[in-house]
Amino acid sequence: MNHNIENVVINNIDNGTGSEVSNYQRTDLNTLRNTEISIIPLGGLGEFGLNMMVYETDNDIIVIDTGFMLPSSDMPGVDLIFPDIGYLVERRDKVRGILLTHGHEDHIGALAYVLQQLDVPVYGTQLTLSIASGRLREYGVFGKAQLNSIAPGDTVTLGDFTAEFIHVTHSIPDAVAIALRTPAGIIVHTGDFKFDTTPVDGKLTDIHTLARLGEEGVQLLVSDSTNANWPGHTASERSIYDAIDTIFQKTEQKLFLCTFSSSLHRIQQFIDLADTHRRLIAVTGRSLINNVRTASELGYLKINPDYLIDARDASMFKPHEVVILSTGSQGEPRSAMALMALDNHPFLKVEPGDTVVISARIIPGNEKSIGHVINHLLKRGAKIFHERNANVHVSGHGASEDLKLMLNLLHPKFFIPMHGEYQNLVRHAEHAESVGIPHENIKIAEDGELIRLTRDTCEVFGRKGRSGRVLVDGKPEIELEDIVLRDRITLSQDGMVIPIIVLHSDAGAVATEPEIVSRGFVYMDKSEELIDEAKQITLRVIQNLSDEQKAETETVQDEIRGALRRFFAKQMQRSPLVLPVVMRV
Repeated sequence: MNHNIENVVINNIDNGTGSEVSNYQRTDLNTLRNTEISIIPLGGLGEFGLNMMVYETDNDIIVIDTGFMLPSSDMPGVDLIFPDIGYLVERRDKVRGILLTHGHEDHIGALAYVLQQLDVPVYGTQLTLSIASGRLREYGVFGKAQLNSIAPGDTVTLGDFTAEFIHVTHSIPDAVAIALRTPAGIIVHTGDFKFDTTPVDGKLTDIHTLARLGEEGVQLLVSDSTNANWPGHTASERSIYDAIDTIFQKTEQKLFLCTFSSSLHRIQQFIDLADTHRRLIAVTGRSLINNVRTASELGYLKINPDYLIDARDASMFKPHEVVILSTGSQGEPRSAMALMALDNHPFLKVEPGDTVVISARIIPGNEKSIGHVINHLLKRGAKIFHERNANVHVSGHGASEDLKLMLNLLHPKFFIPMHGEYQNLVRHAEHAESVGIPHENIKIAEDGELIRLTRDTCEVFGRKGRSGRVLVDGKPEIELEDIVLRDRITLSQDGMVIPIIVLHSDAGAVATEPEIVSRGFVYMDKSEELIDEAKQITLRVIQNLSDEQKAETETVQDEIRGALRRFFAKQMQRSPLVLPVVMRV
């Protein structure tokens, strides 16, 4: 079935019978001389987000997921973090395709950045590709993107790899795990998953296919570790319905529901409850507006258009007649909820007696930003519900017993945990050992390390090629070098000192006494002795230079910079950014 979303053109792979769809002919795996697979995580092992895995043979490379990560508070001026794909760019002729597991930004958010540098086909479910298309348009690569729509049960052959897509339940529809048939055996890459027995859309995880693969023999399982530290089973998405229903019943004024823009199962429940309680629905936040529109057109969200109103018109209705769906569940400064918390939203206000529900996990590192938003909402007299004081959120990731079930269904020969901080990977490894995977067959790897898989072995080696992070200021074409970030951090912590030196152009002698300007380092009027000594040090540095050195402006700057940094570090135990200015008269 073809779908047309604002002229989105996506090639549909409509087979559903296990037939192979590819520009590359299938290779008889039994005739391959080299049965070794290289696996290189470019992101997602040792952190939350940035998910990107490379699978490589002598002839071919495929990539699973291209995610981004949001910056932490110690990265001033950084908007996004992408995986460093230098390894792939250097081997661009071998890259046969990108396979996407689902539509969350930590799995598709870097796709536009990757496609700016690699002209390769992309495979994903209809919803995943439709969500990804928004960013591809934003960054000007949609027109050249080769987007191929698949459905669970489809197979795609790309060189030495044949990928089978398997439906799994998650917090977004159309999520898949991927089984790779390779020269070294079957590799199952789960993506994000949980075993939800009562999913909102009624589509269960395809346990039968997972069990069939387990019977056939899985060489390697690479599995989601996000909730490895959580005991038991993750509750069903429907488990929060009653709590949200109660909030609807008790809210007499405006109700704000804040969640991830891609949490479509959650959004569907909000829509159903709004219908039940006869509230009109206003949507605010660009990503949420786009996702609701796209998912509705594709049939993944069922919403009565008569109940939708423009958020600009919300104030025209009585407070108890409206529910507002909003972005900003992680306290993002420019999100709709953050703007409302500060009363900076152009047409929506949170007023005394209103209720705000933040229905999302508090991602580690975002506590301060979320707390800032909550504090300001409370100052406005709102009632606040979030995961730590009410049952308004349930995870889309499997807890320990779900992870063990996946291991038992597939009973792989080798196991590698992915997606999560190092502690999550270690805990998942312990779960694997508890269900009978031999300790020596469980490998914990980190970003950039090389994993070698054969029919008999799985080993982790040191780093191979380039790996790391690309820091983005604005759009993907504006990348920050490490030194720029270090300078920003230094400025935010220790400030800046600008010594201004005027030299005679002929002999290089000092024409006037040096001037010292401080910004964010010390208060000049109360630090006269320190500044005077810094001036004397600057004079001595110049006097000790040869005439030839004085003629080189960069040399003068470097010598002054080094001397003053040492002086300030000794006197103040601080290291401001020192930017000497040398002028000649």
